[in-house]
Amino acid sequence: MKRILIVKVTSLGDIVQALPVVADIKRAFPGVQVDWAADEAFAELLRWSKGVDRVLCAPLRRFKKARRWSDLKAIFASICELRAYRYDYIIDIHGVYKSAIIAFLARSSRRIGYQSQDLGERGAAFAYTGRFGPRPQGSAWHGMRLSAGEALGYEVEGPPVYDLQLPEPIMRPLVAQEAPVAAFFHATSKDEKKWPLAHWVAVGRELRERGFRVVLPWGSADERAAAEQIAAQVPGATVLPQMNVTEVAQMIDNCALVVGADTGFVHLAHALQKRTVMIFVATSPSHCGVEAPYRSTSIGDGHSVPSVSAALEAIDYVQASEPELAMHHRSAAA
Repeated sequence: MKRILIVKVTSLGDIVQALPVVADIKRAFPGVQVDWAADEAFAELLRWSKGVDRVLCAPLRRFKKARRWSDLKAIFASICELRAYRYDYIIDIHGVYKSAIIAFLARSSRRIGYQSQDLGERGAAFAYTGRFGPRPQGSAWHGMRLSAGEALGYEVEGPPVYDLQLPEPIMRPLVAQEAPVAAFFHATSKDEKKWPLAHWVAVGRELRERGFRVVLPWGSADERAAAEQIAAQVPGATVLPQMNVTEVAQMIDNCALVVGADTGFVHLAHALQKRTVMIFVATSPSHCGVEAPYRSTSIGDGHSVPSVSAALEAIDYVQASEPELAMHHRSAAA
């Protein structure tokens, strides 16, 4: 086994959670080269991975929105780069038309994808010469590891390894270190996944009492307005300036705690081994959540709004390296 291509095109959280597949493959096949094909929007994230040897990317999202000739030329150039090597295996762990087309265009006689009932778009099946078994029940993230292992003939072992190394900041950190910092990722891609602003305020005030400084990143005008509403009611809270993906990752890396809804940056916080609480309102925590003993946890049932007390108990849990302090806070929350 010399060279393998992983195809996972989007989005931020999904790509983060697929990264342990790379570590699994490199453990099973020492010396193998692992390349990754993704949308250009996520290329810098993949370049932080110590295990990914070559990042292949094209501006697929941008071309879909703007239909610019320059983006189309970039896509054609990326196809040439994609076909520069022949792969022993292509593993499509995305399962939609665009990932299947990438798999089909790459050079390999072994292109493995999901069974038809497990595909995001059933027509993607045209690209594959082999199929994974039925998707395992439970965590989607562990399921990707199991599917890749099944395709390549190795057993998945141990906890997921993300193996990320962020670039050094070129400016002073956006998050000062005079107090432990808690980042709130309150924004989500869909309104039904949002946790009420009043709940964020209540948790922010409690963390302020515990000595934390709350910071609020944002990515759109509406998200900034919501961040300002929270900050106005939480003493000492700071609405951060608008940041790119790398700056947000570096900010996360300077935090003592990350609390957020089901969104990509909270998955990134988990991968960076930060103390992380993920809040689920309308999606499944058992399928898409984060879990690591005394470091990351998910709350909610995917059908109702988790309470403030549930969030505070989860914060206590991920800080349980200080058992007496955690016990004190649990008693206070009760």
